[in-house]
Amino acid sequence: MQSKTLNLPPALTLFPFLKPQSRTLIFYQIFVLVITFFAYASFHASRKPPSIVKSILGPTVQLNSSIIQSNLSSMDTGWPPFNGPEGTHRLGEIDLAFLSAYSIGMYFAGHVGDRIDLRLFLVFRMVGSGLFTIIFGLGYWFDIHSLGFFVGIQILCGLFQSIGWPCVVAVVGNWFGKAKRGLIMRVWNSHTSVGNIIGSVVASGVLEFGWGWSFAVPGILVILVGVLVFLFLVVSPEDIGFEPLGMEIEMAVEVEGGENLEKVESEEAGLLGMENSDSLAAIGFLEAWRLPGVAPFAFCLFFSKPVAYTFLYWLPFYIRHTAVAGVHLSHKTAGILSTLFDIGGVFGGISAGYVSDMIEARAVTSIVFLLLSIPALILYRLYGSLSMIMNIALMLLSGLLVNGPYSLITTAVAADLGTQDLIKGNSRALATVTAIIDGTGSVGAAIGPLLAGYISTRGWNSVFLMLIVSISFASLLLIRVAKTEIKRKMNEGKWVSNSTSAH
Repeated sequence: MQSKTLNLPPALTLFPFLKPQSRTLIFYQIFVLVITFFAYASFHASRKPPSIVKSILGPTVQLNSSIIQSNLSSMDTGWPPFNGPEGTHRLGEIDLAFLSAYSIGMYFAGHVGDRIDLRLFLVFRMVGSGLFTIIFGLGYWFDIHSLGFFVGIQILCGLFQSIGWPCVVAVVGNWFGKAKRGLIMRVWNSHTSVGNIIGSVVASGVLEFGWGWSFAVPGILVILVGVLVFLFLVVSPEDIGFEPLGMEIEMAVEVEGGENLEKVESEEAGLLGMENSDSLAAIGFLEAWRLPGVAPFAFCLFFSKPVAYTFLYWLPFYIRHTAVAGVHLSHKTAGILSTLFDIGGVFGGISAGYVSDMIEARAVTSIVFLLLSIPALILYRLYGSLSMIMNIALMLLSGLLVNGPYSLITTAVAADLGTQDLIKGNSRALATVTAIIDGTGSVGAAIGPLLAGYISTRGWNSVFLMLIVSISFASLLLIRVAKTEIKRKMNEGKWVSNSTSAH
C-alpha cells in the first residue's frame, strides 16, 4: 500500500467493510467491472425509447386486407409532427440529431484532459443524459408538437452520451494489467446488448401508460445509476492506496453502436490522455488516416454500423407495421420481441471472436459473417411474417450475423496497428486512430436510420435493399486486408511444411 493521500468515493468512507484495508485488489477489480458495466448499460437503455415509441408517434398502421387482425388502440392516432404523410422522415431526423451529435462528440472524446476527475465527469454526463431523456418525455405531458424541441433535446442528449464510453474505458484500463482477462472483458463488453434489452423491456412495459413514461423511466434509471457511480466508483488503484498495475495495460476500445471491444497495449493507464509526453509523440489526424489498415476498416464500419443501428432504431416500428401470421402485434409486444436481435448479437460477437481466434484471420471472418448476413436479411424479410417461430429464429440469426463482424472490426484494426513500429505502444496514436474509427462508424450510423425513415415510405423492401447494399460495400472494403491474411496464412503453412521436411 502507498502512503499517500487517498481519493476515496463517499461510499468507501461510509461503509468500513469497503475500505481498502478490508478488501483485496481483486475485489475492487470486480467491483469496478460491475459498476462500469451497469453505467454503460444504462446509457444504452436510455437510447432505446425513440425506437420503442416510433410506432406510436409515427403514421398509423395501414391494413391491406380486412382479414388481417390488428391490436389497434387509441395510441395509434400518432403524434404531430410525426404522424403525417412524411412522419417517418421526421422520425429519421430525430435519430440523425442524436447520432450526429454523438459522432461529433466521439471525435473529441479522446482528447479529454487527465486533469478531469473521471468519476465526477461521468456522473455529470449520466445525470445530464438522464435529464434530457426525461425532458424529451415531457413533450407528452405538456402536449409539445414542435419538431425543433425534439431535435434540440436529442442533440444535447447525444453530446452528453458521447463521453460515456471513453470514461468507462479509462477506468477499466486503470484497473487491469497485462494478465489474460479476455473472457472477463468479453463478458463486460456485453453491457451494450444488455442495455439495449433492458431499455426495450422497460420502455415497452410502461408504454401503455403514455409514451412519455417510456422516456421518463429510462431517464430516471440513468440518474440512479449515476448516483451509484458517484458513491462507489474508484477511478484507479492509486486512489485507494494500491500500487499502480504497471506501465502496460489492456484497454477496451469500442467502435459504436456498438459498442465492441479490443485489447490494446499502451504505456499508460488510460485512454483519455494519461500519456508520457516525454517519450511519446502525438500523431496527426491525417497521418493516422494513412496508417495501414485504418482507412479500409474505418470505411467498412461506416457501411456496416448503419445496418446494426437501423435495426436498433427501426426494428420495433417494422415489427409493429408488419403482420406476423396475419396479426399486427401490439406496441408492447413489438418492442419486447425486438430484443431478440440484441440477444442474437451477443452470441454473434462471441462466435465471431471464437472463429477469428481459431483461424487467426479476423478480416476473413468479418467478410464471411457479412456475406452470410445478406441471405439472412432476405429470409427475414420474405419469411419472417409467416409465423412467430419463423420470425424469432430469423431475427436471432440476423442479429448474430450482423453484429458479429461489427464486434470484430476494432479487434482487427488493433492487431494490424500492433504490428507497426511507428505507433506500437503509443497510446496517443491509438487514441487518435480510435477516434477516427469510432467517429467514421458513427457518421454512417447516423445516416442509416435517417435513410430508413425516408426510404420506408416506398416500402420496406427498399429499406432491406439499402441494408444489403451497405453490407456489400462493407465486405468489399475488407477484401484487400483479407487477401493479406490469406497470403500470410499460406506462407506460414509453406514455412511449416518446409521446416517439417527439413527435419
